[in-house]
Amino acid sequence: MLTFERTKPEETGIASECILRMINRLHDKQIPMHSLLLMHHDKLIFEGYYAPCHKDTLHRMFSISKSFTSIAVGLLVDEGKIALEDPIIQYFPEKLPDTVHPWIAQTTIKDMLMMRTCHASTTYKLDMSSDWVESYFTTPPTHQPGTLFHYDTSAAHTLCALVEKLTGRSMLDYLKEKLQVLGLSEESYMIKDPFGVSMGGSGLVAFPMDMMKFAYFIAHRGLVLGEQLLSPSYIDMAVSALTETRMTAPLPSEAQGYGFQFWRNQKNGYTCYGMGGQLIIFLPEHHLICVTTADTQSIQGGNQQIYDALYEELLPYVQQDALEYDKTAEQYLANAYEALAMKPLISAFEPKDVDNYLDKVYEVSSKDADFQNVSVHFETDSSKLEFTYKHTLYTVSFGMGTMQTGLFPIYNLWYAASGAWLFDGTLLIKAHIIDAYVGCVQFQLSFGKEELTIFMSKKEESLFQEFQGHLYCKVV
Repeated sequence: MLTFERTKPEETGIASECILRMINRLHDKQIPMHSLLLMHHDKLIFEGYYAPCHKDTLHRMFSISKSFTSIAVGLLVDEGKIALEDPIIQYFPEKLPDTVHPWIAQTTIKDMLMMRTCHASTTYKLDMSSDWVESYFTTPPTHQPGTLFHYDTSAAHTLCALVEKLTGRSMLDYLKEKLQVLGLSEESYMIKDPFGVSMGGSGLVAFPMDMMKFAYFIAHRGLVLGEQLLSPSYIDMAVSALTETRMTAPLPSEAQGYGFQFWRNQKNGYTCYGMGGQLIIFLPEHHLICVTTADTQSIQGGNQQIYDALYEELLPYVQQDALEYDKTAEQYLANAYEALAMKPLISAFEPKDVDNYLDKVYEVSSKDADFQNVSVHFETDSSKLEFTYKHTLYTVSFGMGTMQTGLFPIYNLWYAASGAWLFDGTLLIKAHIIDAYVGCVQFQLSFGKEELTIFMSKKEESLFQEFQGHLYCKVV
């Protein structure tokens, strides 16, 4: 089973000071990091987790899932079960409408891997209560396949369905068997769509170390511990620049081209790219791999900040030979490692009249609100936002200047939350969701003499719809 040699960064040609600068830059930019792993010349030189996350914290990897789906498709090609030029419709006759649009009929597996499909967006999002795979064949296409890049998660989802149909098992179980030597964690899994198909475009939940093992497999072109697990030619093609992405790219990191469910990056390498800062960044010319998990969904350009911290604070200083040992820098990095933690909100000040409106119960008077009442309680170790939703009492615990963890109301998903008084006298509470779903829910509270106005906002792909909008409340 694959394991990694761990060594001091200097032994592979990277100064501890460079890693420290990268960590400090991400901290200063207030990027909510969850983990950072670095491998240089096949040796693990840094493995850090930001409390309350740790090495055994399962994490949603979002679109890194697509790269796993690509490898599963490549394995089917190796087995002779499919060919890249096969039209996808030949494998799903039961999903086809009476009349199949010619552009859908022309779409090949290769088109789907390259995101050169006939759809300009994810088809199942038009109606998520209907069969997600079937939507791929029934949604009217926008253009001829094989021509243009459009990011289409339904392509990866349908390819995952293809893998599961032809193997008779879940895609991740299939990968774990075929790539057994990697030792992917037993705890890892994939979220399924409402119809039982693994979400091959965004549903992978795993450990960061699973991502590093997958990265090693890719970087070594499928050769692991003497076993050739997948044809090198397929991996070479998958990570190459096959189609342009500049027309739709919001950031430089997404404008370098695309292969088979792998992105090209700015440093002549390639990336497994997941929403919110889930990244496997390959830099072959430097024999360097960087794995991150994070939640940048509420930060404009947050993913690019991670790239830039790596590219500017570490990459220019990489050497191919060992460096002189620096005990002081090593100690600074060790101190930073011990202090890695998600950053809590910091108060601008504390209102003098805070006792006038805390611990009171406020009745929600907003029309059509499912919330009945709200109260806020400050305690030494942990403060609480309590609310009644659909006649059930819930609590969100949060720290003032610290993080508090718990299970988020209604969804029972693990979270870490902090609160802070803002300069205008309002109270902000931010709960980071760190679970099979990743995102954040925020509450801004404006207290009056006998009333309370609350603004709720969520940054998460599919859940927490309840926590959006405004509530107007009065003291009971």
